[in-house]
Amino acid sequence: MITKRRTTKRPAKRSTKKFYIPPFKGILLTAAIFAVCAMLLLLAKLPGDKKTPETEQVSITQRFKDNNKTTSEPSKKTSKPETIKQEKPEIKTEPEKMVQKPQPEKPVQQKPSTEKPKPQEPKPQKPEAVQKPVETKPTEKSFDFPQAVNNAQLIFVFDDGGQNLSQLDKFLVLPFPITVAVMPGLKDSAGAAYKVRKSGNEVILHQPMQSIDLNINPGPGAITPDMDTEQIKAILFKNIQEIGPIQGMNNHEGSLITADAEKMETILKFASDNELYFLDSRTNVKTQVPYVSQQLGFSWYERNIFLDNTKTKENALAELKKGLNLANKNGFVIMIGHIWSADFLPAFLNEAYPELKAKGYTFSVVSKSKGKKR
Repeated sequence: MITKRRTTKRPAKRSTKKFYIPPFKGILLTAAIFAVCAMLLLLAKLPGDKKTPETEQVSITQRFKDNNKTTSEPSKKTSKPETIKQEKPEIKTEPEKMVQKPQPEKPVQQKPSTEKPKPQEPKPQKPEAVQKPVETKPTEKSFDFPQAVNNAQLIFVFDDGGQNLSQLDKFLVLPFPITVAVMPGLKDSAGAAYKVRKSGNEVILHQPMQSIDLNINPGPGAITPDMDTEQIKAILFKNIQEIGPIQGMNNHEGSLITADAEKMETILKFASDNELYFLDSRTNVKTQVPYVSQQLGFSWYERNIFLDNTKTKENALAELKKGLNLANKNGFVIMIGHIWSADFLPAFLNEAYPELKAKGYTFSVVSKSKGKKR
């Protein structure tokens, strides 16, 4: 009986074991299910993580610094700068447009106002354009300058600076470089020298010297026959201090002093020691400047033409043509005029300039010219 009960109970238990899962296997199944769910969650999170670096890359390229601790916050921050950046160009373009609108509007309002003078500006330009051919036509007929040979140089020197500043101004606006010789000891001597330098032209000392005619007063700061070597040096130094810096000097009057070899030796040595050139105005055919310079081994310059000994345009034109012939022969010419001829000489030279330039003449100051003698 006992054995039968055992046999009958055992198969029943075995049959139940086949249909029910043991506890340890259920634990394994649940663990597997949780693992699968976790994997699914991880897979679900992966695209979200990919989006955040994309947004981070976008934010980095847009040069915004965001804290990427959480995914939600950077996504909001990245979206904000994106919208801000989209708004900023819009805001930039809108104010630019707004700035451009008033700017064209203001010039547009000014344009009509400026357009009114603009037709007035071409009006003066038209006469200028008309004047140029008008100038060239009469110059070809009335001046008839010869063609320049090898770009012959014209050097214009204007003496007696310092006497009248308003007269000087008319020479300083000439369309070519000039040399101005300024006298010392006058009220406007220093002012005249300053204006010449400021205009970009060359300043030299117009050194007063005694004339053969003792009744002629050469003016303040003059070298006279009774002066010794030290007195001559002292007066030259004083005059240069007043109007300097200068490039050189020439003589005002001085027909008596330039013919004195001893006096000229002192003057030329002083000029050489101070790196100044000497321009002989040649007020005396007996000048000793060439002789003394050659004996001392110094270079010098000399005047070839006086433009305004007679104060007329006709005389100036005749002298200018003589100068052009010398320039074509020697390669240069040094012509001297005077500031007191401001009533006609600057206007005449302005009128002659276009044809002189068209004929191939060049212009220079004394220190840069080909006129140096040795």
